[in-house]
Amino acid sequence: MAGKIKVAVLDDYQNVALSYADWSPIAKDADITVFNAPFKSQDEVIKSLQGFAVVAGMRERTPFPRAVIEALPDLKLLITTGAKNASFDVKAANERGVTVCGTASVGAPTTGIVFGLLLELTRRIGFENARMKAGEPWQTTIGRDLEGLTLGIVGLGKLGQRVAAVGKAFGMNVIAWSQNLTPDKAKAGGADHVSREELFFRSDVVTVHLVLSDRSRGLINADDIARMKASAYLINTARAPIVDQAALLKALQNKTIAGAGLDVFEVEPLPLDHPYRKLDNVVLTPHLGYVSEQQYRAYYRDIVEDIRGFLDGRPVRVIAP
Repeated sequence: MAGKIKVAVLDDYQNVALSYADWSPIAKDADITVFNAPFKSQDEVIKSLQGFAVVAGMRERTPFPRAVIEALPDLKLLITTGAKNASFDVKAANERGVTVCGTASVGAPTTGIVFGLLLELTRRIGFENARMKAGEPWQTTIGRDLEGLTLGIVGLGKLGQRVAAVGKAFGMNVIAWSQNLTPDKAKAGGADHVSREELFFRSDVVTVHLVLSDRSRGLINADDIARMKASAYLINTARAPIVDQAALLKALQNKTIAGAGLDVFEVEPLPLDHPYRKLDNVVLTPHLGYVSEQQYRAYYRDIVEDIRGFLDGRPVRVIAP
């Protein structure tokens, strides 16, 4: 290619992209621009990315539907971190001659967020830390030990199985349900298979580990939430639309469940006026499930490899429509 190509690295909220990988393999061929803040609208995405031949996105922070892809005539390579991205219209990209590539992922950082949220709900570590630093009276909360509680896992795939193993290490009783889960698969994954109704009725903690799809959207509904104990918690580190958000908000406001730990939201970043921000029985984190140093180093390393492979006419980790 004649001259340097323009490369956009999007949504580097922590401003680490250029320090978490060696970009020298493409330095002579690429003019790199890093965007640190979220785009406010689809129109801003289109306006900001004119002229860029390569765009590297971070997970689903900036969606690339057909309308965006078709409005970027110079786009030739679109990269997502991870092996797939539901917010990228790969078919539309393919039709426009845009190559789509992914990256590797490492470890299971979401597991730590699941139990971080749960421990904050049950033992109030962050709450008490803030109180101590503010000079508030000593010891005001009474925590719940995880040992002996029942952990209900909705979706017992790779991540669900990791969560099951950690739950057992805490001494929890682990049960699981999903649409395709069988008793044998559940046993192999470290859980007892139960019906959908039984999972929500019995669990002290329900944690969601499904991929968002047409079949899983709204899967956990008002009836499921109504079956939960008044002392139970719901943890969602998967995708917000899997859970009926109106029903969950109502249950939390009315305290018909004890609380929720949420890492994912229908609109991200979460609007400042969202009711979740005002509830004392909700622990919120800003979609940190995949945000770890090890993960970022793998992501940015592979972004460089993807760009180099594309420039050399040998693209790697291509995602087919």
